Amino acid sequence: MSPKRTQHTPLPRLVVISAPSGAGKTTLSSLLLKEFPLLQRSVSTTTRPKRDNEIEGTHYHFVDDITFREKITLNHFAEWALVHGNKYGTTRASIESILLSEKHPVFDIDVQGAMNLKALYGDRVLLIFIHPPSLEALKERLIQRKGDSPSSIENRLKNATSEIGWSQKYDYQVTNDLIEKSFLELKNIVFQECFKRVL
Repeated sequence: MSPKRTQHTPLPRLVVISAPSGAGKTTLSSLLLKEFPLLQRSVSTTTRPKRDNEIEGTHYHFVDDITFREKITLNHFAEWALVHGNKYGTTRASIESILLSEKHPVFDIDVQGAMNLKALYGDRVLLIFIHPPSLEALKERLIQRKGDSPSSIENRLKNATSEIGWSQKYDYQVTNDLIEKSFLELKNIVFQECFKRVL
């Protein structure tokens, strides 16, 4: 049973996790969701082709470019950005649905989207940036992940440098060298910021 909200209970936080592609943000956010029942994944909409291991509505909502642009025109997105040549966005309706259920939405989004959410929701947004151990380690992870062409990997590595430059604007930074260690650090951050005040 979820705790009842009172006038002293803080409103749900919006937990934003950003990282260069391949740094482990999806894995870490999935572990967080298993750890805390009052967290709920915010499923982004994207024009990116679906990977073999991805499920529609679980990992992303996959749409074509025309549909995405229609949603932009209709102001459906709280945030959207062009990343690695594909569009990604989070609908206002999906965020409000989670907030109304008194859960904390978790966003696995890029730095552009993170800054847009921060501008929209202010201090309710908790920004966490995941660093790879090094760019060389990041390259190895991208190669091992498969599904990305050599040119796509090079493009993601170039973008990683720019993304890391934005990390100073985040509330917390975590280096993902060992997944168990990184998750413990991330879990403690989320507990302190989202749950400790309501216990």
